[in-house]
Amino acid sequence: MWKLKIGEGANDPYLFSLNNFVGRQIWEFDPEAGTPEERAEVEAARQNFYNNRFKVRPSSDLLWRFQFLREKKFKQTIPPVKIEDGEEISYEKATAAVRRAVSFWSVLQSDHGHWPAENAGPIAFYFPPLVMSLYVTGHLNTVFHAEHRREILRYIYYHQNEDGGWGLHIEGHSTMIGTVLNYVCMRLLGEGPDGGLDNACERGRKWILDHGGAIKTASWGKTWLAIIGCYEWAGSHPMPPEFWDFPSFMSPAQMFCYCRLTYMPMSYLYGRKFVGPITPLIKQIREEIYNEPYDQISWWRVRHLCAPEDAHYPHTRLQTLMWDTLYFGTEPLLNRWPFKKIRDIAIRKTMEHIHYEDENSRYITIGCVEKPLMMLACWVEDPHGEAFKKHLSRVADYVWVGEDGIKMQSFGSQVWDCGLSLQAVLASDLIDEFGPVLKKGHEFLKESQIDRNPSGDLKKMYRHISKGAWAFSDKDHGWQVSDCTAESLKCCLLFAMMPPEIVGQKMEPEKLYDAVNVILSLQSKNGGMSAWEPSGAGSWLEWLNPVEFLEDLVIEYEYVECTSSSILALLLFRKLHPGHRKKEIDKFIVNATQFILDIQKPDGSWYGNWGICFIYGTWFALVALEAVGKTYENCEAVRRGVEFLLNTQLEDGGWGESYLSCPTKSYKPLGHTNLIHTSLAMMGLIHAGQVERDPTPIHRGAKILINAQLDDGDFPQQELMGVFMRNCMLHYSAYRNIFPTWALAEYRRLVPLPSKGH
Repeated sequence: MWKLKIGEGANDPYLFSLNNFVGRQIWEFDPEAGTPEERAEVEAARQNFYNNRFKVRPSSDLLWRFQFLREKKFKQTIPPVKIEDGEEISYEKATAAVRRAVSFWSVLQSDHGHWPAENAGPIAFYFPPLVMSLYVTGHLNTVFHAEHRREILRYIYYHQNEDGGWGLHIEGHSTMIGTVLNYVCMRLLGEGPDGGLDNACERGRKWILDHGGAIKTASWGKTWLAIIGCYEWAGSHPMPPEFWDFPSFMSPAQMFCYCRLTYMPMSYLYGRKFVGPITPLIKQIREEIYNEPYDQISWWRVRHLCAPEDAHYPHTRLQTLMWDTLYFGTEPLLNRWPFKKIRDIAIRKTMEHIHYEDENSRYITIGCVEKPLMMLACWVEDPHGEAFKKHLSRVADYVWVGEDGIKMQSFGSQVWDCGLSLQAVLASDLIDEFGPVLKKGHEFLKESQIDRNPSGDLKKMYRHISKGAWAFSDKDHGWQVSDCTAESLKCCLLFAMMPPEIVGQKMEPEKLYDAVNVILSLQSKNGGMSAWEPSGAGSWLEWLNPVEFLEDLVIEYEYVECTSSSILALLLFRKLHPGHRKKEIDKFIVNATQFILDIQKPDGSWYGNWGICFIYGTWFALVALEAVGKTYENCEAVRRGVEFLLNTQLEDGGWGESYLSCPTKSYKPLGHTNLIHTSLAMMGLIHAGQVERDPTPIHRGAKILINAQLDDGDFPQQELMGVFMRNCMLHYSAYRNIFPTWALAEYRRLVPLPSKGH
């Protein structure tokens, strides 16, 4: 059986940690583990997912939950409650629902204080490149043993669309990049051309050929196919490593960090025109994914081709002109003496940046897209080098096992989920019952705060300060994130106001000051908060976006979620530490508030950048506006936000929004109730004062949540809730517990309820 292990790594000579691997979570397979009953439970979960895979696409993330519930011998002792039609919700029933939710979620807290959870994303370009990278280096079967390979294939099979293709993400329509990369992945993992569950390979290949063949895959797909030898670099757009020496108006420092750190190793591999070993299997795949013989393809003519299914953000004429200029003019020059010396210098400098990023993330790298690229670049430079060995030891950080198989984590959401979970527990006002949960979570956050900046010359290496911040996952990851910092800071400040014998010793003031410093450093001129690094680059750079399936990728932006979280954290900090940088904080809050007001949509909503979508963004906005004194009575923006939420409530009393809102940037109803959206809308209305006007919409939403709660206190898994770059959806499996628990807790605490005891 598979087992999740927390904090492992101290015995690996190629692993290094800043805090003894606090929050690190890896999976191991033990063939001897598990009773027959436990194994049967896992198999039943797998079969149930398979049978219902087209009804609910994301997994319920059951394997680690089974393990933790079993290890902690959990049994729900609070009887379930139901609200009948026409029945008023009593305080007692609301309390029972909250206690059941908190008791269930609390038992799933790890010994380190965080909540493990799946944080997986696009099926198209997350795991297949990792398999390709390991195949090229010759380490595929040593890093992924037979049980790994079986579960990787399971995930691919279980998320194949009915038309035979694979989408960008597991709820999306089939795409060429998703289908080509998953087809190749299956073949590299040992499936024959007609193998796989439900004829997965044959159906996938048919989809590819019926839609024009792999020559129409998006640019990232072409890059990976070129790396493994199933495509030619001559059919790719240039990615010159010389870019890292460009002048200031197009400096890499202007780029969004994920874009920069994806194209950095890509440019290294492109500059070297690296191609892996051409094995018999690679030759077979070449003949399977094109509609014409491989050696007869005119590669330069297919450079601009992209299947319409992939083209969310089609290339402009300006981009085409730029690519052609580089392809026909610059590239031939840089590959000839004496100009090749420029290319050689650029390649060396690019590798210096790659090593720098690896070392400052303990070889985790910034994320799962970058991990296989960085790792492969290190192998290409030195197949026996220490850097590559350190990379191999961190592959396990990205592997996650669910009942639907093995998938790749974005890089883990330990800190983010912990900060939100703690606030949900705090909102329950059941501190006496769940004090130990809060104390463990508090210790996890304190141990996870980043205590240093990246090494060396930050400006030269295109980096920003990180000392005092929190990352999305764990301390070793090392990348500051503004909303993770704000939510964690908020928790630590709330704990500072509570008895230390319950929640532990409060954080030292200097560490709080460091966190505030990071937050203040990330505010833009328009008042909004960026996520990772300061924004401010010209929006014209987006015209050069090279990725056909992602949007707003090239530069950093400001986000309502990050801005809201930062306002709330700094308001609380100012209350507890009124003498520290007061003028700066006052100015920050005024400008941040104005930013939120400025970006409201005509229908009264706010666009959510990291969650789906307008309901998510509106919750963040309304909570922040309430905190700065904006009310329904004195603020038109609040009134319009409330109107949006009331207008989108469904007949049954819930809310539900489609992921299509994200790419289309307009509200798209889901067609049925989603519990997370219902929770967010309820909390938005509560904080906008709807209780005083007419609490009926909130009561109706609460009834939905209470009646949906499962016997053990859990909530059912429904649709995906996360998103990035407008068009890629993410699965935050913890959200189905965090937000309904939080909403019911606030409902019980802030909404007057009839009670037998009053």
